[in-house]
Amino acid sequence: MNILGISAYYHDSAAALLQAGRIVAAAQEERFTRAKHDAGFPLNAIEYCLRDANVKVHELDSIAFYDKPILKFERLLDTYLSYAPRGFQSFVAAVPVWLKEKLYLKKTLKKELASLLGCKESDLPPILFAEHHESHAASAFYPSPYEKAAVLCLDGVGEWATTSAWLGNGAELDPLWQIDFPHSLGLLYSAFTYYLGFKVNSGEYKLMGLAPYGRPSYVNRIFDNLIDVKDDGSFRLNLDYFDYCTGLRMTNQKFSDLFEGPPRDPESIPSQRDMDIAASIQVVTEEVVLKLARQLQRETGVDSLCMAGGVALNCVANGRLLREQVFKNIWIQPAAGDAGGALGAAYAAHHKFRKKERHRPVSSGADDMQGSLLGPRFAQDEVVRTLDELGATYEILDQASLSERVAELLANENVVGWFQNRMEFGPRALGARSILADPRSSAMQSQLNLKIKFRESFRPFAPAVKEEAVSQYFHLDVPSPYMLLVAQVHENIKSKPDQTLEGLAQLQQVRSSIPAVTHVDYSARVQTVNERSNPEFYQLLSAFEHLTGCPVLVNTSFNVRGEPIVCTPEDAYRCFMGTDMDYLAIGNVLLQKSEQRNAQAFQRKGALALD
Repeated sequence: MNILGISAYYHDSAAALLQAGRIVAAAQEERFTRAKHDAGFPLNAIEYCLRDANVKVHELDSIAFYDKPILKFERLLDTYLSYAPRGFQSFVAAVPVWLKEKLYLKKTLKKELASLLGCKESDLPPILFAEHHESHAASAFYPSPYEKAAVLCLDGVGEWATTSAWLGNGAELDPLWQIDFPHSLGLLYSAFTYYLGFKVNSGEYKLMGLAPYGRPSYVNRIFDNLIDVKDDGSFRLNLDYFDYCTGLRMTNQKFSDLFEGPPRDPESIPSQRDMDIAASIQVVTEEVVLKLARQLQRETGVDSLCMAGGVALNCVANGRLLREQVFKNIWIQPAAGDAGGALGAAYAAHHKFRKKERHRPVSSGADDMQGSLLGPRFAQDEVVRTLDELGATYEILDQASLSERVAELLANENVVGWFQNRMEFGPRALGARSILADPRSSAMQSQLNLKIKFRESFRPFAPAVKEEAVSQYFHLDVPSPYMLLVAQVHENIKSKPDQTLEGLAQLQQVRSSIPAVTHVDYSARVQTVNERSNPEFYQLLSAFEHLTGCPVLVNTSFNVRGEPIVCTPEDAYRCFMGTDMDYLAIGNVLLQKSEQRNAQAFQRKGALALD
């Protein structure tokens, strides 16, 4: 049975293909179009999924979409009517789009799919619709390692739900309760994202990275004025401070008055006040997530929790949830945002509509995400052909020699683009489309941010560590293969910096033997790597450990500010040539920047877009 899942028309459009309940391909549209968070119809992602699995249109049993537009339109109308005449301008702008396109989404999808697949609309299989949070819940539970688990979904908003709880058992997934729009933990976090000068639906992770520089001195102000949280985790926002129901802004003047200033200019240097506000909303978010999880554990009595939705990408809150031991086991969908909705919709169609059994991975205790390496891969002859067309200079090595050579380059503080295996599905680079560096270097965090990624100086980098060595370097004793858990570095490797420094001045201090991946509060967003899921990356980590005694590398996504992670060898080469990266490894092909004779043709023109 072949089921194609699609998410589109909001942000992070994607496609995923299930065969007999197993994921065979999944990708975000942005990787092909090079438009970050592309919201358009994911024709390239669909083409890729079908081509990779060699599935023709007549072999598709169902097509599933990740939300229900009629319910979403109902929420839109209800909200505008509740606030009228406020929001009239926004209403006038939004309704024509709905009346022309989104209300007739099934027709739009049929038209797009028939055109893409070269068939008549009547030849298409049935198009099924799952609710938005149902798609999130399915994406979290079905590929998880657990037979039975509670599921918690947290995001900005779907149709109505902003927070939902579920119980998964075998092939069954039942809803328990939900909190509806406009009361949304995701929108509360996004409101602070906007207020602190970052892009909504994109910059939330920057806010999370800024928080450790601050003191949570505004926590009481937030609880006293913005959000009322009950002991069971249910909450209501005070909408007097927000504009997202009626306009295009997240916050209003009353919000600015509460925090004694206007929203931060996006390109300005964050002040101590900005950092304190970031620290405060992070603490508030963690408190609410903890209360919700505790309530869900009390209700269900199960040991395991699965999570999805944009808030589930808050790896600091996830790490705290793990430390507090509310549940014995936690698993988070690596594509927790709307892209993962494509996968969830396909799962919902497979189990709810088609009543099929759940696929289980061969390896006991493993999840069914295959390391989230579900995107395109490129054979060596394709790589070589592309590089020849681009005029690149390179050498070809065998796999073992490549790992040893790249490990040596990294140990000498070179920065290496690492392009191997299938592309990751989800927002994180997990060692397939990564930029790698030596974590022992005290200068590397600054060098990577300013000369290679062209992004804000305060942002931390994540460590990738061999799974069996994680507890030697971090206070973490469970796998974290998708970089979705934050843990403290171990005391054994800590240094003692000057405690009197504040704000961004803390960046200059060495806090551990792996300073490039140790944040100012000694935290790290950990990725564990095992040989089964990502053999090439594991082999490189082993070679680096053999040379240096350190089984850890800096792992950051292979892109620059404002651009999606690279997809193809050509994307990788262009990014390599447009930055100060020293080397690039694509499969078994190694390129050295200083040997490239065509640098002029790849010089970056103009400023990079904000992300």
